[in-house]
Amino acid sequence: MIVSSAQLERELGYVFRDAGLLRQALTHRSFGVPHNERLEFLGDSILNAVVARLLFDTFPLRSEGELSRLRASLVKKETLAELAQGLALGDYLRLGDGEARSGGYQRPSILADTLEALFAAICLDADFQMASAAVARLFEPLIAAIDPETHGKDNKTRLQEWLQGRHMALPRYAIVAQHGEAHDQHFVVQCELSDLAIVTQGEGSSRRAAEQEAAARALLALPSAQKAIEKKGHK
Repeated sequence: MIVSSAQLERELGYVFRDAGLLRQALTHRSFGVPHNERLEFLGDSILNAVVARLLFDTFPLRSEGELSRLRASLVKKETLAELAQGLALGDYLRLGDGEARSGGYQRPSILADTLEALFAAICLDADFQMASAAVARLFEPLIAAIDPETHGKDNKTRLQEWLQGRHMALPRYAIVAQHGEAHDQHFVVQCELSDLAIVTQGEGSSRRAAEQEAAARALLALPSAQKAIEKKGHK
């Protein structure tokens, strides 16, 4: 599965002087030592610092809390794994036989940890500035696409803020069905927006998950419901 690192270095925008550091960053603990866990620790701190600075510069009018929310939505396993997949990082991983057979080359947690280790390896091979450039290369397109009003907010929060901004009644959630044993339950939750005559349902393995799905469906119904109210008001 291991291939030449030249393409990876081009994608990162950095060519390693110490091939051993790059090799360590790509080595999972299942393969042997030295592996990338210590590099991951350092890379996580680098990543948080650089993304914080990028957000700070991009959104000068946003508060500390808003910037923290945006950073948390970017510096997480899912985002890192997606970026790693875009780099085809799985093709470069050094995994033990058992981890490889169990699908480790595409496991999100391994991909995310390895990407953080790569940032640390660049910092050690060169300096913080070069590591920052590698982080920015990957994260600037994501940050440029952010709508700070909605990014990183869950569906229930977005729905509540939309209604509050228009002085409408808050949504009412109610469990309409609950199935399964205690360890394997399934919930059906209803979300009602009385001012807009919208009623949606969501399902999930927890009440919270079901509420989030119901809120997501209510958000999708808002534009047409609002247009209907406006049209009625003009008659």
